[in-house]
Amino acid sequence: MKRIKGIAASWGSVKGQVKVICDPKDVSKMSHGEILVAEYTNPLFTSAILKASALITDTGGKLCHGAIVARELGIPAVVGTKKATKVLSDGMDVRVDGERGEILYA
Repeated sequence: MKRIKGIAASWGSVKGQVKVICDPKDVSKMSHGEILVAEYTNPLFTSAILKASALITDTGGKLCHGAIVARELGIPAVVGTKKATKVLSDGMDVRVDGERGEILYA
């Protein structure tokens, strides 16, 4: 298994399929239960986060928008990976571990 490390932002662990969304105009492409992968989030990503089973971002820290919203919703989040949007692609199966701050994929 390959691994991407980041900052543990919201506890929990989940397996699922990736949906990469880098432009807020594309949030409608997110399906319920997918794992949202984005460069960053802001309030324009809220509808996508509400559908997500987990959140992964390239930037941010424990107090960034995505981390706070993920904690409020009780979904796992790993932020500050620096490369998730470049390594992961739509449909990939991953495991997000919000406690360890890592993403595992094949």
